[in-house]
Amino acid sequence: MTAPSPKFGDETAADRPGRAPADFPDGPDDFADGSDDFADGSDDFADGSDDFVHRFARVAAGYGGRPDPDDPAEVRAMPIVLHIPKVDPPSPPELLAAAASASILVCLAPAAGAGGDWFEPVTTWMSGRIRKIARRARGSHWTAVQSVPGVTVTGPTGAAARAFVPGPVGMVDRRIGRLQIGGTALPDAVDVGSTALDGQWAPTLWVRDSLHMTVGKAAAQVGHASMLIAATLDPVAAHRWYDDGCPCTVRYADEPAWAQLEQRVTAGTAVAVRDAGYTEVDPGARTVIATADAPPTD
Repeated sequence: MTAPSPKFGDETAADRPGRAPADFPDGPDDFADGSDDFADGSDDFADGSDDFVHRFARVAAGYGGRPDPDDPAEVRAMPIVLHIPKVDPPSPPELLAAAASASILVCLAPAAGAGGDWFEPVTTWMSGRIRKIARRARGSHWTAVQSVPGVTVTGPTGAAARAFVPGPVGMVDRRIGRLQIGGTALPDAVDVGSTALDGQWAPTLWVRDSLHMTVGKAAAQVGHASMLIAATLDPVAAHRWYDDGCPCTVRYADEPAWAQLEQRVTAGTAVAVRDAGYTEVDPGARTVIATADAPPTD
């Protein structure tokens, strides 16, 4: 097993109206407003996955304030691996969209539900500070990590990322731990990346361009953002989004655009990721703002 650097990636806090950043409701399967019980019986979905309600409730509850363990190797994090081939690598927004979708899909996967193999590690991770650590792979190393438990998302342009079941940073699977964390330059060929297919709804995750985050740092941040924006959806809309593969769109925001997005956070129509400041950016800096205009209702 390989232990990474003591700087453990990222921790996030949400700027979200009506909910303190580190507050859980009394039970992770109970919505504060009782909305796990639908008047129309829609907690029983057509595909029989009424357990989705409880998986989603854990995400909607936010994350907890469990303190870090005394042993740094026991700190929990979600690994993410970005597929960056040597020939024709993807542009950052395309790759980040795949990372964002994969991150939330791990949290909502059936295996993460009660009785599933991922339930304990995902629940334990979400009860503390949310950290993600992104690495890069290509060729045989990318193939090797596909057998480590997690979810791979490949976007319409071929950009791909895999998010893994969270665990202690000192016990990272060697197939992941051997991969490099930083040092990757990617072409700025496109301004927008998305995992959505034609006609699919997707939230937009706006990355603050002036921070000049590396693609690995940004991957962790958009992964946080996909979890935060999921929590703002009602359970029925969230289930439809999940059925589509949790598609996300990623764009970079210049300072004028960012100022407008900050106003939306203040107004309660967007959510923001605030970084803990372990790597690359200052503590408390807002790194990504997520908007979810007109989620599906049909």
